[in-house]
Amino acid sequence: MKIEFWSDIICPYCGLMDHRLRLALDRFEHASEVTVTHRSFQVHPDLPREGITQRELFEVAGMPQATGEQILTSIEAAARSEGLLPYHALDRTLGPTDLAHELLAYATDQGRGDEVWSAMFQAHFGTARKLWTAEQVLAFAAEVGLEREEAAEALNSRRYRDRVAADQREAQRLGARGTPFIVLDGRYAIPGAIGTQDLLSAMTTAWQESHPTTISLLPSAAGADGVCTPDGCVLPGQGEG
Repeated sequence: MKIEFWSDIICPYCGLMDHRLRLALDRFEHASEVTVTHRSFQVHPDLPREGITQRELFEVAGMPQATGEQILTSIEAAARSEGLLPYHALDRTLGPTDLAHELLAYATDQGRGDEVWSAMFQAHFGTARKLWTAEQVLAFAAEVGLEREEAAEALNSRRYRDRVAADQREAQRLGARGTPFIVLDGRYAIPGAIGTQDLLSAMTTAWQESHPTTISLLPSAAGADGVCTPDGCVLPGQGEG
């Protein structure tokens, strides 16, 4: 089964869903037959390269501070209750994630996409890490064991920029308006964050529909003239002979 997971590094629900997806896979009996593909979706591509605080973003977006703080502290509480600590959704800086996504695309080509996506979520939400400039992103790349010179070439050439943009267009074509956005086996879309158990149930449903194990019996019509079986033919009301 294929799971496609569109997200942005600065989306606090995305970091939470990355954690929940791992928990769901730990409990999914067919996990060894699941491929997770991370895809890019930039929520705030126009933020300044130097970054702004989350509280400043509330003002830019026209959201009352109290409302924004209530939403993000509830996400932090959910993360804490699920063992995801620390998790900084409120006291952090946000910035454009184009270079971060391009590094993630490079990491995917190196066979380390899933691992590096999770590491970047942990870096940003776990330590309020800034990942907006090439220097910041390359420092992170070196820390997770990516070859720095190759990563620098990937960012300097911008050779992954079109792939990142194509990911976002595909999500929008499928109906995504934001992140997280998960698609199960090309059959079911999950727009937004859901609980681990709900995610596991959705995965199980998608799996069962793709891998039927029984054939449902159709209802029978009355008044048949008879039937022949390997044991012989019978008239209505008679036993087989």
